[in-house]
Amino acid sequence: MPEIIHQQDQQVFLLSRDGAEARLEYRRHGDDVDFSRTFVPPELRGQGLAEHLVRHGLSWAKQQGLAVSASCWYVQKFL
Repeated sequence: MPEIIHQQDQQVFLLSRDGAEARLEYRRHGDDVDFSRTFVPPELRGQGLAEHLVRHGLSWAKQQGLAVSASCWYVQKFL
């Protein structure tokens, strides 16, 4: 699996493959985090990249001791 890059200033986790980029976006407010959007370009779909991003993001939130919510339907499936 390719490396996931966390851009905290942009509040996003990124995973690049074959010149395209999948993303998991979030909004952090103090000790709360809302995972708001996942996006995988059509050419990268069906490879489990969204799941990989979500599991990584949730692991990060747990390590930070954050309360997690998800306005993204896809992330809600993991909660």
